Amino acid sequence: MKTLIALACSLCCLLSFGQSRQTDVTVKKTLKLMGTRFEITVVAPNEEIGYINIDEAVSEIERIEKIISSWDKDSETSLINKNAGIKPVKVSRELINLIERSIKISEITDGAFDITYASMDEIWRFDGTMDKVPSQERIEKSVSKVGYQKIQLDQENQTVFLPEKGMCIGFGAIGKGYAADRAKDLLVSKDVKGGIINASGDLTTWGTKVTGEKWLVGIANPLSKDKVFSWLPIIESSVATSGNYEKYIVLDGKKYSHIIDPRTGYPTRGINSVSIFAKQAELCDALATAVFIMGRDVGLHMVNQIDGVEAVVVDAENKLHKSSGIMFDTN
Repeated sequence: MKTLIALACSLCCLLSFGQSRQTDVTVKKTLKLMGTRFEITVVAPNEEIGYINIDEAVSEIERIEKIISSWDKDSETSLINKNAGIKPVKVSRELINLIERSIKISEITDGAFDITYASMDEIWRFDGTMDKVPSQERIEKSVSKVGYQKIQLDQENQTVFLPEKGMCIGFGAIGKGYAADRAKDLLVSKDVKGGIINASGDLTTWGTKVTGEKWLVGIANPLSKDKVFSWLPIIESSVATSGNYEKYIVLDGKKYSHIIDPRTGYPTRGINSVSIFAKQAELCDALATAVFIMGRDVGLHMVNQIDGVEAVVVDAENKLHKSSGIMFDTN
């Protein structure tokens, strides 16, 4: 559901230039984790240490996947879903805290972000096989079990309960950002000078490039990825992007995004992409989806109320809009 933010080839892409005059080197590895593409870059004294650092980050991401994966039948998340309507499930404090933060984001976004979206029936297909909009009845049935307010957390006993049979939670719109943050925190704790964790569009950085220059992210035209609107420095910060230009359907002349509003069961319309900038990749990940669903005006208004968060929105006419703290010309 995320647009990739990859080096030099996506909606948000990194720019690196100059040759190092220092002894440090840049080490990079691309691999598949959490069912998607991760690119991990570190600044290290030599290649051997760099690859050791990357392996440590990979182990941390794999640990998180074992907790939050919906595909792993033995994960804590799967056990919660399996016991929906049956009994509470005791889970790690880490998962309890992630769910609690997810609920708070749901409250801030009026349910545009909701981890119970996983309860929806998959009645929309974006593989070219749909020829008509699903009936209102089917859509209403699809979202009947959705609702973050229904999640029952017991902090004292460390349990999670989904009260209705068929309810599910999923971390597709926050999990990769969370994993990127945790991997970054681990590497920072091991005194890795700088780097990037790029979790298939959920990107977080720290330190600087080997040259001492800042990491840069480019806001590009989603309909022409080679054209960049502006380059922005990201210092000890994160960015995530959601877009609809790679996965959508057209029915009766109307374009429908693959990003579904969990409150209504209908695909979103009116936006091509949303990029969110904040300290934590977890928050960027969740808010990119939420703003996409909320729409340009409501989404940007919300972002302007949150300290330390900025947004760039490209609307359906490919016009660029930004929150109050983004300092570049959109004309």
